[in-house]
Amino acid sequence: MSTPRVAPDGRGYTQFGRALFELNIDILCANSSQAKGRVERMHGTLQDRLVKELRLRGIDTREAANAYAPAFITDFNARFAKVPRSDFNAHRPVRADEDLTRIFTWREWRKVSQSLTLQYDKVIYLLANPPAHRRLIGRTIEVAEYPDGRIALWADAAALPYSVFDPRETIRQGDIVEHKRLGHVLGIAAQVQALRDDRQTAGPSRTNTGQAPISSKAIGGQRTKTDDYKLQCLAGAVVPR
Repeated sequence: MSTPRVAPDGRGYTQFGRALFELNIDILCANSSQAKGRVERMHGTLQDRLVKELRLRGIDTREAANAYAPAFITDFNARFAKVPRSDFNAHRPVRADEDLTRIFTWREWRKVSQSLTLQYDKVIYLLANPPAHRRLIGRTIEVAEYPDGRIALWADAAALPYSVFDPRETIRQGDIVEHKRLGHVLGIAAQVQALRDDRQTAGPSRTNTGQAPISSKAIGGQRTKTDDYKLQCLAGAVVPR
């Protein structure tokens, strides 16, 4: 669950709270010490008891954990389940206008710049430049990150075409034109890059697919494309335009 923040509509939501709001589901908060205790006991079950059961059975993959889950739930309910006060079933079918794929995404909001760009997780997204998109300048639009890693930009209930510029991309030192001063400049750049943290946030799609955040450790003989032109200018290899 993310840190509460103010959405464009002025209401503060977590990602979980936003999804429930869009599904018209009310959140029942733990407003008493007894209710908070029940919540904490459930956290102890999911974060302690379940983890230990998985470890005892040597389960270390998502597929194996999903296969074991029904047995764990059955055993847990047999020992700890309580008869509900009411047997009313509050479940309802999904409505035709409820897109669960979009609702259950990680969604944040970014402001569109004068150049029709926005930045999300250290990547710059460039919107296509038809006349209709100029009205988006200065507006806050939605960035949706799907579980499979796809990124979609939404405004007025429509997905927007875009291209990507990732300043974290690197090139090899050997790809640069040789110059008598360039080696010294690259040496300094490598030292600076070693101190720079260019990691992305471990967002939901990267976490769910087993991808770790990009390492902050510099790779020997590499630097970012963003710095390439400046470094060559400093070394005198190219003439600034």
